[in-house]
Amino acid sequence: MASVEECQSDVVIAGAGVIGTAIAWRAALRGLTVTVVDPGWDDAATEAAAGMLGPVSESVFGESDLLALNLLAVARFPGFAAELEQATGLATGLRTEGTLAVAFDKGDHDRLERLTVFRHGLGLQATALDARACRDLEPFLAPGVHGGVLVAGDLSVDNRRYAAALRAAAAAAGVRFVRGSVTEVVTIDGPGVRVASGEDVPATLPARRVVLAAGWRTGQIGGLPGYLRSAFRPVKGQILRLRHPDGMPPVLTRTVRAIVKGSDVYLVPRADGEIVVGATQDERDDLDVTAGAVHDLLHDAMSVLPVISELTLAEARAALRPGSADNGPVVGWVGPGGGGGPGGEESGVIVASGHFRNGIMLSAATADAVASLLAGDPPAAEWKPFTPDRLSPSLPDSATEGSGA
Repeated sequence: MASVEECQSDVVIAGAGVIGTAIAWRAALRGLTVTVVDPGWDDAATEAAAGMLGPVSESVFGESDLLALNLLAVARFPGFAAELEQATGLATGLRTEGTLAVAFDKGDHDRLERLTVFRHGLGLQATALDARACRDLEPFLAPGVHGGVLVAGDLSVDNRRYAAALRAAAAAAGVRFVRGSVTEVVTIDGPGVRVASGEDVPATLPARRVVLAAGWRTGQIGGLPGYLRSAFRPVKGQILRLRHPDGMPPVLTRTVRAIVKGSDVYLVPRADGEIVVGATQDERDDLDVTAGAVHDLLHDAMSVLPVISELTLAEARAALRPGSADNGPVVGWVGPGGGGGPGGEESGVIVASGHFRNGIMLSAATADAVASLLAGDPPAAEWKPFTPDRLSPSLPDSATEGSGA
């Protein structure tokens, strides 16, 4: 077993999902020594994500702060992905064809039109298309599709390729990954964490700074204020992966989001011929893949793209997204001044969790924000509504309208 001295780092990060690993990579590039602790839970949201980077097509009423943050994030992502590919030689599967949102029937089309008017009112770019124009873009769409909207600025990325590239880049930059579960934030001569069930890891890891990026389990880490321990929850999502049989050409060229009799479904193509279909959303914490969820996802997907009935069902998976009390991300110093102001860094602990449906999209921007905090600088202004302080009952004036879903 390694000694405490051998494991001492400038930064210890709890969690090796895309958020924790992206932070680790950027921190290491700034010359910090970084240790990432992760237990390898099989409910990680990273592996089950669709990888949509769609701030416009996902924008809805009452989320102005989150929209501003997501726009910052998607603008940052191509440059971040390019740096990642250059550092590792690995492809991330970034796609730039945009998102086509379509409506199955007239009622669905009316809803889509209302959303489009709302998005135009915010100055967002979204081009309304009739049914024929939608099928010109995606010829395999069902003949009955009523019309849609093209969002050219939306992106997507292959979540698994992206996560693998992040791990490789972090390791090449000197980040140390250890297996274990962070159970508590402690104070030694400075901050540190207690680790359980690790191999070659001491019971306590000291560090100059601690970053908690453990997804929905962040709230289970001891030593946090009560309002943060109750701020995070698991939100179950089920997702499917379909694969083209050998010799069958691709049936989709861009992400398609569809409204089918009031329900939402999305289909995201991959360069290797897979199509990701998702996703359900339930306030549950189990990992069971249910027959009903598989049926509903396939039914709605085939309603707008019937040809996928010929594809192979390669995977059905459930994972737990990290929801927060208001469904907005929680990023910043813990304690007074958590908004990045003077005194916030005194705790030595940063939270970076609660990204809910947007973990992949927000990963680059979150890494930038936390790297800035670690360097003593404020993050981008778009992060101000999403500090931990907004959740504290003792700071009622810090709550910001529209920060969550």
